[in-house]
Amino acid sequence: MTHSGELYASHTIGEPQGAQKRRLIRWQQGVITAVEDAGPAAPGIQRTLVMPALANAHDHVRPLPMSSFGTAFLPLEAWLPRTVLATPPEAYKAALAPLARAALSGCGAVMVHYTRPSGKLDPVEEACEVARAARDVGLKIAFAPAIRDRNPLVYGDETAVLETLPPDIATLLRDTYCRPSLSPERLIETTEQIAEAIQGHMVDVQFGPAGVQWCSDELLRAIARRSAETGRRVHMHLLETPYQRRWADLTFPQGIVSYLKHIGMLSPRLTLAHCVHARPHELDIIADAGCRIVTNSGSNLHLRSGLGPVADARRRGCHVAIGVDGQAFDEDDDMIREIRLANALHGGTGFTQTWSRQDFLLQSISHGRQAVGMPGTGKIAVGEPADFLQLDYDRLDRDRIMEVEPVDLFFARANLRHVLQVIVAGKTIVAQGYLPGIDLQAVENELRSTYRQSVRRFDALSRDWPLIEAALAQWNMAYNGCC
Repeated sequence: MTHSGELYASHTIGEPQGAQKRRLIRWQQGVITAVEDAGPAAPGIQRTLVMPALANAHDHVRPLPMSSFGTAFLPLEAWLPRTVLATPPEAYKAALAPLARAALSGCGAVMVHYTRPSGKLDPVEEACEVARAARDVGLKIAFAPAIRDRNPLVYGDETAVLETLPPDIATLLRDTYCRPSLSPERLIETTEQIAEAIQGHMVDVQFGPAGVQWCSDELLRAIARRSAETGRRVHMHLLETPYQRRWADLTFPQGIVSYLKHIGMLSPRLTLAHCVHARPHELDIIADAGCRIVTNSGSNLHLRSGLGPVADARRRGCHVAIGVDGQAFDEDDDMIREIRLANALHGGTGFTQTWSRQDFLLQSISHGRQAVGMPGTGKIAVGEPADFLQLDYDRLDRDRIMEVEPVDLFFARANLRHVLQVIVAGKTIVAQGYLPGIDLQAVENELRSTYRQSVRRFDALSRDWPLIEAALAQWNMAYNGCC
């Protein structure tokens, strides 16, 4: 548990000269000081694969899998209202569990786009609890409180939906979702108060507009201005679903990305999650502005949002990172599998390869670090931060029949069960696949027990959910010209 040390690797991925064998990596005060030949391995020594620690570039730190709350395979427009059942019972342990799972899956950093606060604390106090959880795990985080001031239920006047429902259900929805928002000035001020409380070497506070469809023009312009004045990064959703695409086309005849450029939102400070339904010319504008796009393959599949033009975005010069989005494919927050899934979906067809697997891995880490506000490129090189992921190569190369490229085995079969160590800023936060000082199973069991009680306050919503979901489906499908 020190910020100085050394690490032996039988294989590395991430050195400037490419994959290497039998390396010794040394660091002091959290910075790499030497990467050198370790010489012949001693007989019987464990083989390990060392690479840069992963960066989850878009997440919402959801305490437990959302399908446990009845959300399985709902589209986002019904999924989001349903997730109110998973409102965190308290902030610290609700953040501790997903951040611990992130570390166990090889992450050294996580973007926390905080969309579902507990409601039991002042926003600054709640942010402090999330930062405390990250500190106890040992992760670097970016924290962006999600801010919004319009369209609480649908992409337009919610009256059109409420009028189709019995009065008691309409009242329930209005009371649950349609509450007045704070002013743009107050929302920005709250973010900056959070920054005063928790910003530091391991925490980067960012503006977190939930998405254009949920933020007024006044709010977005104010964020763009304040970001330009202060240099604070911005993290937001964009064009995640076909219904958002339809809304964007109706609301911005000049184009939603052109609108963002016009108000000064597009810059290297901006990270855009999803962009599933972005068009080629929009990707060009995003690339020219130096923004990042985060693709979230598991979440996109669960929520049936679409796959997204990931390969085209990268080909056009967009900086593409990977996120778990709190909805990994197996609902286990396994960042390794999410990287593999994104590559499998977008890496090419037949003999045509979109990118080399190693480039995809290392660039997704580098761009993810930028999204989280981490220093360095993520390379294993002198002067870079000592942020490493160490995998059990004996287990990864379990058959040991012939020499195979480590990156091929990584993309073929790696997952969180192969993680031995995670080192962040030179400090070991995961050792032999465990988190020192944190009993994750106990934390998750406590959350389960608490949720079994707290979910009862939403009994009326659960009872009436079939009618609510049908009304939301009817509105969105009609809005999109589907019925």
